[in-house]
Amino acid sequence: MNANEREEVIQVTDLRRVYGGGFEAVRGITLSVARGELFALLGTNGAGKTSTMELLEGLAPPTGGRVRILGHDPYEERAAVRPRIGVMLQEGGFPSELTVTETVRMWAGCTTGARPTGEALELVGLAHRAGVRVKQLSGGEKRRLDLALALLGRPEILFLDEPTTGLDAEGRMRTWELVRELRAEGTTVLLTTHYLEEAEELADRLAILHEGRIAVSGTPAEVTAAQPSRMSFELPEGYFLGDLPPLRELGVRDHETTGRTVRLRTHELQRTATALLLWAERTHVELRSLDIRSASLEEAFLHIAREARQDTGRTPHDGPRDDRAASTAAGKEAAA
Repeated sequence: MNANEREEVIQVTDLRRVYGGGFEAVRGITLSVARGELFALLGTNGAGKTSTMELLEGLAPPTGGRVRILGHDPYEERAAVRPRIGVMLQEGGFPSELTVTETVRMWAGCTTGARPTGEALELVGLAHRAGVRVKQLSGGEKRRLDLALALLGRPEILFLDEPTTGLDAEGRMRTWELVRELRAEGTTVLLTTHYLEEAEELADRLAILHEGRIAVSGTPAEVTAAQPSRMSFELPEGYFLGDLPPLRELGVRDHETTGRTVRLRTHELQRTATALLLWAERTHVELRSLDIRSASLEEAFLHIAREARQDTGRTPHDGPRDDRAASTAAGKEAAA
């Protein structure tokens, strides 16, 4: 394969999923993920993230559309796909009386070419807890055990559904480092997360879902670039908004004032900031409490979700099951 060619290991075309009663949780999603890429699925609770992940993992058949994982249908050709992927569900579920080591060994017995138990536990920082019973683990430690099991088979594609939920800041950073290392080694990662800074830090590309559809997709920079940057400052006593240069000439999209505090929004941050600071220097005006910042992924996410709700006039939901219930049901099916 030419180095410039994109090898798509996940291909999804017009994917649909309808639950009993006719609720359509996934409504025509199309996306692709290249080998070695980290792709994040974002969305409010009930946007369809887990319903989509289950279809890609082969835990349920799609109602319509097409899924190919490593060139195979993950549901119909499960035997060809399952040994090559790792899955970390929102909630696992382990026998509480087994130790951490016993749990990993049990899972390894069902895994082709499993890593040594000690290596798997070392990867996720649980080696020191190897002899502890599962029921004695904290919530964050159980999440790390989930991740160890997902990594046992050295997967080509790793599905991570809310992987850092319940972890403290140190555990989250360690998980980020591990995911980066796996990606650098060529592992493809499909991630769902509620932590937008996690997607911003890790994702090569992302899609924001709303009511089972992709509202926007692209690199984190492309998604945030569509949102205006912000500037705010306080004018000194005796100065007013009208004393500033014409805001349109500064590239300002809109503004608001509260007392002497001025807030500007602009798609041309460098132009606006430069012109404003030059004006302040020429006129010897001190812009107090000056704050200049680019749009964040969180701002883009909230804006997109708000617009989507206004367009549909409905509150998003995900059918008869919430995301956690869906994950639990999927886990039972995966273990069968």
